[in-house]
Amino acid sequence: MNYPKITAALALLSALAMPVSSTLAAGKDPAQPGWSATWSASPQPTWEAGFALPTNIPASLSNQTVRQIARISLGGKRARVVLSNEYGTTPLTVGAAHIALAGSGSEIAAGSDRALTFGGRASVTIAPGAPAVSDPVDLELAPLARVAVSIFLPQKTPLTTFHWEGKQTAYIVPGNLAAASAIKTDQTLGARLFLSTILVEAAPAARVVAAFGDSITDGAGSTPDRNQRWPDHLAQRLARQNVAVINAGISGARVLSDKMGVNALARFERDVLNQPGLDSVILLMGINDIGWPGSSFTPQDPALAAERLIDGYRQLIARARLHHVRIVGATLTPFEGALQDTELKGYYSASKEQTRQAVNQWIRSSGEFDAVIDFDAVLRDPQHPRRFLPAFDSGDHLHPGDRGYRAMADAIDLATLLGPR
Repeated sequence: MNYPKITAALALLSALAMPVSSTLAAGKDPAQPGWSATWSASPQPTWEAGFALPTNIPASLSNQTVRQIARISLGGKRARVVLSNEYGTTPLTVGAAHIALAGSGSEIAAGSDRALTFGGRASVTIAPGAPAVSDPVDLELAPLARVAVSIFLPQKTPLTTFHWEGKQTAYIVPGNLAAASAIKTDQTLGARLFLSTILVEAAPAARVVAAFGDSITDGAGSTPDRNQRWPDHLAQRLARQNVAVINAGISGARVLSDKMGVNALARFERDVLNQPGLDSVILLMGINDIGWPGSSFTPQDPALAAERLIDGYRQLIARARLHHVRIVGATLTPFEGALQDTELKGYYSASKEQTRQAVNQWIRSSGEFDAVIDFDAVLRDPQHPRRFLPAFDSGDHLHPGDRGYRAMADAIDLATLLGPR
């Protein structure tokens, strides 16, 4: 009998039977730095021209540079950038890409410019549906630092992958100015183009919290260029605790259906669970699932039953736990009178409010999430609980303003959010 072969086979079976968490722990030294997501903007496909909301971006760029500003959460001594061609139907060619510390407007801080490479090359061609991760670059980044990522698009490039609600001015200029100290141009936009993630080589035991939501997480109603979304304020609170906060919100997002981005069930892995260093996720999504049916967004869609939305939540909970990720449920915020003074009619109704209340009751009482954040209680008017407190309302009765977003972040109990180590 061949005992060495039997022993080797038993060892292999033992390794295969080892729990995933143990296998990962065995290969990772918690005392060593590792790569963590520190900023994100979830990719979206552009939508058809007839939709109620315009994309507000050009159809394509050619021989142009776009410079985008992002405020990170965790800092580190090295950085990487992820570009996405998620919704492209043809290869995306990037002729040059740079990262630097951001200055005022389109300026970068002197001496901070770094050229990015991809497999050692200054240019990269990204296949349709794929991302491209840059090589590491030495760049000292403090927590909450503002960085500028500049990409040069040498040939005609359809803008098929973007992030609509950027809430940050981006700058577009002819030619290759990826390394320029400043970009002087009148062509600006408020969306993200192809830039999906920034990574840092973070300090040991760094953790990442993902905010997974819709426009209320994406920051609609907040002041542009001021980083006033609730995940921004939460990042400020957690920066000293070695915890990053990434924003995986998409305006118009729904748990169960597509339109301004694919549904939450379809994008959960890409935008949340696959992010390096992920520890916890806050789920705040579902108001569009309730509000869109019968409105001018989707007038033919039938009303959504609370049970269907809850079933979607249960799927997200199950998948988070398969990845050993803590998932925190957030109650849906008030929306009486939402969008009533706009062209988007029919978003709110009394029956939809009943559905929201039923969903919130389940979030609060079911015990199926690891923890609960009651954003509804934070934002509602005690005298009229179906509406926002006026001081927290952006004015459209659906999205908080800057004060409301700060109140949301300040109300989060950090120990409850992060749980035991």
